Amino acid sequence: MNSIDQHPLTRFVNLAQPRLGSEVVYATDDFFADRTRLILPEEPVYIPGKYDTHGKWMDGWESRRRRTEGHDYCIVRLGVPGRIHGFDIDTRHFTGNFPPAASIDACYSDEVIPGDDADWEEIVRSTELNGNLQHFISVDDEREFTHVRLHIYPDGGIARLRIYGTITPNWAQIDDNTTLDLLALTSGGRAIACNDEHFGSMRTLNAPGRGINMGDGWETARRRIPGNDWVVMALGHTGIIDAIEVDTAHFKGNYPDRVMIQGAHFISGTDEAITLSSEQWEVLLPATPLSADQVHRFVVPEGAPPVSHIRMNIFPDGGVSRLRVFGRLYRDERD
Repeated sequence: MNSIDQHPLTRFVNLAQPRLGSEVVYATDDFFADRTRLILPEEPVYIPGKYDTHGKWMDGWESRRRRTEGHDYCIVRLGVPGRIHGFDIDTRHFTGNFPPAASIDACYSDEVIPGDDADWEEIVRSTELNGNLQHFISVDDEREFTHVRLHIYPDGGIARLRIYGTITPNWAQIDDNTTLDLLALTSGGRAIACNDEHFGSMRTLNAPGRGINMGDGWETARRRIPGNDWVVMALGHTGIIDAIEVDTAHFKGNYPDRVMIQGAHFISGTDEAITLSSEQWEVLLPATPLSADQVHRFVVPEGAPPVSHIRMNIFPDGGVSRLRVFGRLYRDERD
């Protein structure tokens, strides 16, 4: 398991994912390393001896050495508005060229690049940075934002910026009879826990589109003991489930033999407490065979109770690229 997965902030969605439509729309300077690398999903790397026409190639965003007053900054436009719970300002591989400090503003704007006259709010005060380190910073703010502005003082390089939060669809505008993927990232769905993610992250299961390769999915290690592997996920909104899709795209010699889906309805409760009870949840789909590299669509019988969380059990192990949970909204006490 990567160290980034061990911090509590990572239980939230990374709102800066390019596949959500997020992009770095502006930077005062990116002479040494292009601003677009700042939000790449891959972990940053260091390649000794790699140079380009501007100097040493670095995997991140890096401005030139500032010889005038002021400081550098960049603006990230979120693909989907959301509430921000924290950041990871990652300076890995930047040692003699990292910024000594950074701060972060955010705003809600319909503009691609909001100007200084936008309603920018400082949500992270100037914070000391160190080189070659991930800096996790929590934020306590219930407002919804569309843009983030990262200030670095005075210049230097940042490998990655992760923006952890929750996506907040306007459920009041969605008709109760509309069927949608309630587990999708864009619906606010998120992975909570799994027993193993040796080869692939559970957080890819509800990402947009089909998996791009076998690495873009959830895959467990080969099981050498009795039992089975599992993952627990929270829907963006409680719903009445009509159908479930299990996509084994790219998994050919390592797809699970069978899948079983369970569900439960919670008004409140911690992720840990919900996960502990998951083995006893109601079965929505009994153990059913899967095939390689294929989208499997399963109809959930009428009369199934509303659910806010699901547990996918795979037998005995293997890889799943995507999981879709199609259903209609169920209004509970949280609405």
